[in-house]
Amino acid sequence: MISTSKLKSVDFYRKIPRDLTEASLSGAGLSIIAALSMVFLFGMELNNYLAVSTTTSIVVDRSSDGDFLRIEFNISFPVLSCEFASVDVSDVLGTNRLNITKTIRKFSIDSNLRPTGSEFHSRPIAKFIKHDDESDEGYAEGSIVLNAHNFDSIAHEYEILVVNFHAPWCPWSNRLKPSWEKAAKIMSEKYDPENDGRILLGKVDCTVEGDLCRRHHIQGYPSIRIFRKGSDVRNDHGHHDHESYYGDRDTDSLVKFMETLVAPIPVGTHGLALENKSGNGTETVKQAAPAAGGCRIEGFVRVKKVPGNLIITARSGSHSFDASRMNMSHFISHLTFGKKITPRQMSDVKRILPYLGASHDKLNGRAYITQHEALDANVTIEHYLQIVKTEVVSGKHTLVEEYEYTAHSSLAHSLDIPAAKFHFELSPMQVLVTENSKSFWHFITNVCAIIGGVFTVAGIMDSVLHNTMRIMKKIELGKNF
Repeated sequence: MISTSKLKSVDFYRKIPRDLTEASLSGAGLSIIAALSMVFLFGMELNNYLAVSTTTSIVVDRSSDGDFLRIEFNISFPVLSCEFASVDVSDVLGTNRLNITKTIRKFSIDSNLRPTGSEFHSRPIAKFIKHDDESDEGYAEGSIVLNAHNFDSIAHEYEILVVNFHAPWCPWSNRLKPSWEKAAKIMSEKYDPENDGRILLGKVDCTVEGDLCRRHHIQGYPSIRIFRKGSDVRNDHGHHDHESYYGDRDTDSLVKFMETLVAPIPVGTHGLALENKSGNGTETVKQAAPAAGGCRIEGFVRVKKVPGNLIITARSGSHSFDASRMNMSHFISHLTFGKKITPRQMSDVKRILPYLGASHDKLNGRAYITQHEALDANVTIEHYLQIVKTEVVSGKHTLVEEYEYTAHSSLAHSLDIPAAKFHFELSPMQVLVTENSKSFWHFITNVCAIIGGVFTVAGIMDSVLHNTMRIMKKIELGKNF
C-alpha cells in the first residue's frame, strides 16, 4: 500500500495556507482583466471553430454528369411569331439539329410580354410541299384583291374567307400563285360568291399592305389563313381567332381542302362555320394561327461539352422571310447550364461561400432590344458565353455541382435571316471548393492554452507589479534593500 504522505509528495499544486497569502487591489484588477480576456479569447476560438473554412483549387474537369450538358432557358421575343420560331443547336463536331420541339414549349405573347393564350404547338418542318407543274403557266385571276379598306367588311360578309398573304419577290409565293388562282376560279364557279356566300378566296400583297399583314402577324410568305365569320375577335391583346394552312399547294390539294371547309355549312346558313373547325381530317394541314406577334420559348436542350451554338431564329421549309423586317429583340428570364439547382441547395452552399451562384444565371432579367432605323438593318444579337464548372465538396460528399459563366453580347449586321445566337465554350478546368473540417481536440487544446496562457501572464504581471510597488514603498521610507 502507498501511504497518503507519499501520494501528497507528487502534488503539482502545493497549497499555501490562506493566512500566509495577501490580497491586493492590483491583483484584483489583473484578475478581472484576465477573466475578461479568457472569456473574449474563448469566444473568438469558439467562433473560429464553428465557422466553415474552405480552400479553392483549379483541377482538370472531372464531371460526373457525362459527355452532355443541359442548357435550360426561358426567353421572350416580342416580335418573333411562334409559327416560325425555331430552336437550333450546332457544335464544332458537326452536330446540327434544327427546330428542336421535343423539350421546347412556346407561348404566344404580346409586345408587353404578356401571354395571350395557351401553349402554341409547332408543326415539324415540312421536307416537301407539292406544287403545280412550273411549266403550266395558263391560269386566270380567280381570287379577290384585299386591302386595309375592304378586308374587314369582306371577312364579315362570307362564312369562310381564305387569304393568301404573299410577297412578289418571294419564290414560294410565285410558285403558289398559279395553283391559288386556279383553285380560286374553281371555287368561285362552284360556290358563287354572290349567291352562295359560303367561301371566298382572297390575296394580300404584304409589300403594299404592310400594316394589314402585321395586324395578322404575318412573318413568312406565303401564309394562308382561314377566317371564319364571327370568329375574328379582337380583344385587349389584338387577338385574331383564325387558322393557318400548311398542306400541299397544288390545285387539287387546295380545292380538296376548300371543299372540306364548305361541306359542314348548309347553303344559306350563317354562323355555323364556327363548328367542326378541326373535323373531316383537315387537322393535318391546318392549325390555329399564332394569337400574337411575339413568342416566349422555354425548355431545355442537351449539347455536347464542346464549343457550340444555341440559335433561335425564324425557320421554315416552305416560306420566305423578309430579313429587313425581322426583329430579334428578346428578354431573358433565365439561362442556366447543368443540372437544375434547388433554392435549398443554393442556400446551403451560400452558407459556405456567400459569393457562389452570382454567375449561375448571369443573363437573368436582361433585355436586348434593337430598333430598326432602316429597312435593311438586319440585326443579329450574339452572346458569347464562357462556362466554368464549380464543384463544392464537404468531406467525401459533393454538395453541389454548378456551371457559372461570363457573358459578352454584341449586335451584328448580316444579309441572312437575323437570329439570337448564344455561342458557348466550356473550360477544360473546373473550380474545386473543399470544406475544411476542424478537429474538436484541436479546439480543446487551444482553449486550454488560452486559459493557461492568460493565467500565467497575468500572474507574472501581478508579481512584477507587486514587487515594484513594494520597492517603491521602501524607497519612500528611506530603507535600503
